[in-house]
Amino acid sequence: MTGQNGIHIESRGRAGIITLDRPRALNALTHGMILAMGRALRDFAADEAIAHVVLRSAHEKAFCAGGDVRAMAELGHGGHAEAARAFWRDEYTLNHAISVFPKPFVSLVDGLCFGGGFGISGHGAFRVAGEKLGFAMPEVAIGLFPDVGATHVLPRLPGWTGTWLALTGARIGMSDAVALGLYTHHVPAERWDDLVAALAEGDAMAPTLDRFAVVPPAPALGALYPEIDRIFAGGTLPAIVAALEHAATGEGDLAAFAAAQLATLRRVCPTSVFIAFEQMRRGPGLDLAGCLRLEFRVVSRVLEGHDFYEGVRAVLIDKDQSPTWRPDRLEAIDPAAITALFDAPLADELILPAGFA
Repeated sequence: MTGQNGIHIESRGRAGIITLDRPRALNALTHGMILAMGRALRDFAADEAIAHVVLRSAHEKAFCAGGDVRAMAELGHGGHAEAARAFWRDEYTLNHAISVFPKPFVSLVDGLCFGGGFGISGHGAFRVAGEKLGFAMPEVAIGLFPDVGATHVLPRLPGWTGTWLALTGARIGMSDAVALGLYTHHVPAERWDDLVAALAEGDAMAPTLDRFAVVPPAPALGALYPEIDRIFAGGTLPAIVAALEHAATGEGDLAAFAAAQLATLRRVCPTSVFIAFEQMRRGPGLDLAGCLRLEFRVVSRVLEGHDFYEGVRAVLIDKDQSPTWRPDRLEAIDPAAITALFDAPLADELILPAGFA
């Protein structure tokens, strides 16, 4: 086994295993971890002894809480925005490489899986959820946006659940994440060592996962799915807000849900909410590579602004939870300014290979 800077790489029989091991940071991805994963995938792809690859965490609490955005904010704020952009360029390149990896790739995900954690686990063909999974794309809370391919994945979820998750950063558990198709199998975490052992012996990936998988409980939010679809199908953000305001005046679970979503939309970064809405509008017409290229345009411009740095300060550094957004209200956002973030090309666009390289 080789390991450095929060990641371990090993070959065990027929399985290549990548283990995230940065517990104090909940396995938040550093630039070094991203580069190490890319090297490991290239080595495993070239090694004829390796039949498939397993990605997992060494710790129960978290699979991966996302990219190390605090470090990126410090780089950008310190005048090193190009170093921060290099992080995202390599992260998105890794996300794409996983999607086209030529051998079966499975992620074993339990505990927290946010943002960049989904980027390294959500684009492989096989995605296993443990019973303590907590999934979210919470970037709108820090002045960022749901990236790492969320532009491609979220609008393809059933109904309008992806739009809800993108705009609010809501956290869902294992039963809902499996029901929505974010994960392909539910295998209790206590069986993962046996699962990995079977893969190391050379057992084929798909039938092995089917053998270990169990039927998850009914989705916890299943009764709300029709209402989520009705509310978040609005063609504009004001229409969604109006639908939430109306639903919040009622009674019962729907009113409580609507009030909570409305409060979230009023608290998180307004510009980020508009970016996320535009992602959900554009994503269905693009493949993953196209979505990642678009996200790289947007993140490059976010680094030039104010809100990302203010969000990281308020949520992750000072932790006062009181960011000052610019603009500070959804009603103050200029839609043309949001469109420009997506449409104006960069001098150095993200370039991705057609296949695994």
